[in-house]
Amino acid sequence: MNIQEIQDLIKFVSKTQVSEVEIEQKDFKIIIKSESKKSGDQQPIYVQTAAPAALPQAAPVAAAPAATTPAAPVATEDSKLITIKSPMIGTFYRSAGPDKDAFVNVGDSVSAGSTVCIIEAMKLFNEIESEITGRIVKVLVDDASPVEYDQPLFLVEP
Repeated sequence: MNIQEIQDLIKFVSKTQVSEVEIEQKDFKIIIKSESKKSGDQQPIYVQTAAPAALPQAAPVAAAPAATTPAAPVATEDSKLITIKSPMIGTFYRSAGPDKDAFVNVGDSVSAGSTVCIIEAMKLFNEIESEITGRIVKVLVDDASPVEYDQPLFLVEP
């Protein structure tokens, strides 16, 4: 089972009335539990993974305050450009709010660790940081658009 399938299961549990999903295969077992849904409140989702013989305590799934993005080379005519990709499924936002300036624009310089966007996933706002230092050449996603895991977001010239 890959990370995409696990994220899809978490999304399924959070959007439905299902309170628990359990999958066991020969080399691992995963249990996703959600507290009862009361009056529309966002309840925590718990994920447990392990070899079937030894299951650890379930831990709440929570977004890290700042997720870093994988940077991968792009095979284009200008092979020195690097892609900043989405580390998760969610909604892409270029700024912290509708009345705020964008984190980065085309032509801006970014350094490793600087925030380039926010991705909202399951009502959690995750700041996405650049892993590289360079200049933003192109923004590949429109503001408030849904993004997939590993989807290219920015092109950066190192």
